[in-house]
Amino acid sequence: MVDADQTFVIVGGGLAGAKAAETLRAEGFTGRVILIGDELDHPYERPPLSKGYLQGKEERESVFVHEPAWYASNDVELRLGQTVTAVDRDAKAVRLGDSTVIRYDKLLLATGAEPRRLDIPGTDLVGVHHLRRLAHAERLKNVLGSLGRDNGHLVIAGAGWIGLEVAAAAREFGAEVTVVEPEPTPLHGVLGPEVGQIFTELHSDHGVRFHFGARLTEITGQDGLVLAAHTDDGEEHPAHDVLAAIGAAPRTALAENAGLALVGREHGGGIAVDASLRTSDPDIYATGDVAALEHPLYTERLRVEHWANALNGGPAAARAMLGQDVTYDRVPYFFSDQYDVGLEYSGWAPPGSYDQVVLRGNAGKREFIAFWLKDGQVLAGMNVNVWDVTDPIQQLIRSGVRPGTERLSDPTVPLGDLL
Repeated sequence: MVDADQTFVIVGGGLAGAKAAETLRAEGFTGRVILIGDELDHPYERPPLSKGYLQGKEERESVFVHEPAWYASNDVELRLGQTVTAVDRDAKAVRLGDSTVIRYDKLLLATGAEPRRLDIPGTDLVGVHHLRRLAHAERLKNVLGSLGRDNGHLVIAGAGWIGLEVAAAAREFGAEVTVVEPEPTPLHGVLGPEVGQIFTELHSDHGVRFHFGARLTEITGQDGLVLAAHTDDGEEHPAHDVLAAIGAAPRTALAENAGLALVGREHGGGIAVDASLRTSDPDIYATGDVAALEHPLYTERLRVEHWANALNGGPAAARAMLGQDVTYDRVPYFFSDQYDVGLEYSGWAPPGSYDQVVLRGNAGKREFIAFWLKDGQVLAGMNVNVWDVTDPIQQLIRSGVRPGTERLSDPTVPLGDLL
């Protein structure tokens, strides 16, 4: 039985960590809850950083998980602007950058991920950006406004979700945008070429230029400012600013140095956790972007870098820390907004895992649902400007049924009738 003498420490001041702290109190835990974050800002949500807040449509205060006063009123000890430098599993303690040592009974690692860096000349120039933290978004928002006013050029390395969302925001500010991507379509590693091509057309219609099949090799400038971005096929793109949007790496250094089991980068990386989000140490849990889950629905580990995983994984880990019987088997889910297109994606179907893509609706009007199938079974589904269908899509994925492509593609057949 958990009692008031215990101390639960959460390392990571993002959405997953904040929701875990909230859940511990909601479930009646009366011991110490210590939440440690290496940023000075209170825990916040990341989707607005490339969507509403970046576009200037949402206020800064809207990104925070809780009101600042919530933490004190719920007796959650915040240690902001503090870096955890080591986990001592034998002593069951964490060491902070200021040499403070905090003992724990249970520890949750919600350390998230960090943007991958461009390993090319010129990344030290002033106009080279990443987007992961609130401070990054604040700076980038000002940059996009300036580029829009001055007819400036933004080059984006990477046509993943962050790259495309920033491209959309930049075009709405009026900036010129070129996206450099080594794959033949945007979002190739998530959606494959069939649906990725739809996003090529969406962004091209809004004035974005794509340079596929290429990587940046150098960023050149003068007096510390960016002038151009060069690619490995000899092209030169004029640029005033460059955004590196080439993915994120799980922040596993703490876990690695503590001797916890990790997953190799070739399998997505991250801290290996079981279905209850427990690591190889029975008193240490991991959740959010850093956790590589032994997912009950799939035959391999999944590491999901999206908002819903942090939102739901934090509470699941908290309940497991309290000794509850937890099986974290949520269908992976994420959403995106680009121009007048909103979408929700459920499931997991990277290229090579499916053998067919079925569309329901009108892809030309960007009002459709895409399904990724393997041997007739639905692995994933994405609704684009079609709403209130996430639940039946996830039910199709869970059920393992083979509904048949004719009925699956027929908008007159309710999704619920396919189960």
